[in-house]
Amino acid sequence: MRRWGSTRRTGPTGREGRRLRRVTVAVACAAACAALTSVPAQAHGPRGAEDEPQWVVKDTGAPDVRFRGLAAVSRDTAWVAGTLGTVLRTTDGGRTWRDVSPPGAGELQFRDVEAFDARRAVVLAIGEGEDSRVYRTDDGGTTWTETFRNPDARAFYDCLTFFDPRHGLAMSDPVDGKFRILSTRDGGRSWTVLPDTGMPPALEGEAGFAASGQCLVSSGPRDVWLATGGAARARVLHSADRGRTWTVTATTIPAGDPARGVFALAFRDRHHGLAVGGDFTPGLPSPDAAARTTDGGRTWRPAAGAPPAYRSGVAWLPHTRTAALAVGPTGTDLTTDGGRTWRTVDSGSYDTVDCTPDRGCWAAGEKGRVARLEQ
Repeated sequence: MRRWGSTRRTGPTGREGRRLRRVTVAVACAAACAALTSVPAQAHGPRGAEDEPQWVVKDTGAPDVRFRGLAAVSRDTAWVAGTLGTVLRTTDGGRTWRDVSPPGAGELQFRDVEAFDARRAVVLAIGEGEDSRVYRTDDGGTTWTETFRNPDARAFYDCLTFFDPRHGLAMSDPVDGKFRILSTRDGGRSWTVLPDTGMPPALEGEAGFAASGQCLVSSGPRDVWLATGGAARARVLHSADRGRTWTVTATTIPAGDPARGVFALAFRDRHHGLAVGGDFTPGLPSPDAAARTTDGGRTWRPAAGAPPAYRSGVAWLPHTRTAALAVGPTGTDLTTDGGRTWRTVDSGSYDTVDCTPDRGCWAAGEKGRVARLEQ
């Protein structure tokens, strides 16, 4: 799985300054519990609210930072990236955090991070022209190498995704009427702009949202999806050849305004996907702000019971075919039927969410908030 300030790609910042507080959410759903807890339900005896998985905030010591970039490696290891050029890493489940920010990056806004393990990660800084940059580390953030600096003032990079530790893509808002795709075949050590001959034309005003690092997502070795907004229709583009050719489909998520569209995607395989978004303008309703696909994005159906407000991040829960979480500034929602219906299970503010195969789910957002789903 991302940007605020103006109605361009920098998304709603919100007020910074309220104290971090411990937030818990009772996710009262047997399917989600089975997916998230390694101990069978029978081992706990009768379940009460205290047995349910809960968001537990981890003190990052960075209350002035908004973390929109999140890479969950495991229950123990996670990376977060955000404002003020900040990158943090934990390897002990969030008990302690190490500031591994690239030197001299204090003026940059990191909006996406992709981590392969506790030592190797790639981060994306967003913005117009040279503000869009990519850095890579191979030693847990002790040192960083700047591997890409955008030379085109018309480009504005939003998100990263990797198919495997070598092959990855980054996407920029349209240049000359088409979304621009950057490709790496060496783990982010070097990057090449792909030809745009296979990219459909962008709509007037269409762009990506750098809200959670989830406007460009992949599943498997070749499939990748790109989420858009800001135009008359909110669309999802799909490529089955690592970004060289694309098809495009309109979604049911409302658009027609620079602040509206699809903000985040999640695919549990090459067929089943979720889209969330809405209108990021504070205080405005966001009806029909979730959709699902079962055919790889060729068609999208609206959720019968969508989240009640704008959502910027979404992730499938591990080891389940039907449960997922969506997050946003006003709360967390849970689906247990593959995105057909959603219900709010927490009111805490988060911008992005990510889960790992060992049942580690993390969320991150404003005021330095990072949380892990715990029993």
